[in-house]
Amino acid sequence: MEKIQINTPGAKSEILVGADWESVSGMLPEKGVVIVTDENVRRLYGSRFPDFPVLAITAGEKSKKLEVIGHLAERLLDEGVDRSGFILAVGGGVVCDIAGFLTSIYMRGIRCGYVSTSLLSQVDASTGGKNGVNLGENKNILGNIRQPEFVICDTAMLRTLPDQEYLSGLAELIKTAVIGDIELFELIERNYEKIMDRDQELLIVLVARSVNFKASVVSADEREEGLRRILNFGHTYGHALELQKSLRHGFAVASGMELATEFSFERGLISSVEKDRIISLLERFSLLDKHNIPDDNIRQLILHDKKKKGTNIHFIFTEGIGKALVERVSVDEVVDFYKRFRDKK
Repeated sequence: MEKIQINTPGAKSEILVGADWESVSGMLPEKGVVIVTDENVRRLYGSRFPDFPVLAITAGEKSKKLEVIGHLAERLLDEGVDRSGFILAVGGGVVCDIAGFLTSIYMRGIRCGYVSTSLLSQVDASTGGKNGVNLGENKNILGNIRQPEFVICDTAMLRTLPDQEYLSGLAELIKTAVIGDIELFELIERNYEKIMDRDQELLIVLVARSVNFKASVVSADEREEGLRRILNFGHTYGHALELQKSLRHGFAVASGMELATEFSFERGLISSVEKDRIISLLERFSLLDKHNIPDDNIRQLILHDKKKKGTNIHFIFTEGIGKALVERVSVDEVVDFYKRFRDKK
């Protein structure tokens, strides 16, 4: 097991990679705890949950809306949860997003911790304190940043993930490697079979490297005013594809990374050799999907991106495997590149 700390001005968060998730019982208050999970996770693990009330939401992105937050808040009131309460989220990225947002606003803030059950959540979503819900078709428009007290990443839980959900998380792992850890990239390149077999020892190493990198970034820039922007590599186009095609998040981000890599190459930031390595790795894990967003749609989707400021957007490029660059680029440039890429395919 590896313990990783996130230290920010307002809070400390401890991520435990490789810990047994059932050890969470010893980390909770004796009373005032409510567990938030989804129906799938409760079906798989609910019989082994700590003995506290359980609130289960519908699994999937469709639950990321204010109505669900309001319903859960009413349930907390029914359970008598006051400002001394504690929410334990047991689930993937959607559950952690919802629980984190709920605990940040319920009675102006109560404590929380996570048991992260998906690869996507373990390598990205549960670390760093970002949480939020969607507003109509606009992703994560409502939310804030609040660090959980702890996150348990038990890689044994990844055995129960459906294949597509597991691969979706792998895309975020590759993203971390591209923007900041060439050794992680090489580990993924060399270990295709072990990764596909969900080798537990290797997964602990991969998840820990990803979390260590993200922890260092978040500790330096919790509010995403500078360095933390690099974590959005692939997400500008990825969020557009996710909304347009209803793709799983990781698959959309993978296609977004392909676009961002090609855009970086066009601007002379990356060699053809490294461009091909990145795209080949995404292809090897069958993460890339065909897409053809119409002109009017791609512009509208990019204009709704949270990273947009006026007519510009903070776009994340790669300067080579393990290096990222943030530049302010006009929305027109981002849209025009997508059209060029689309029309070449």
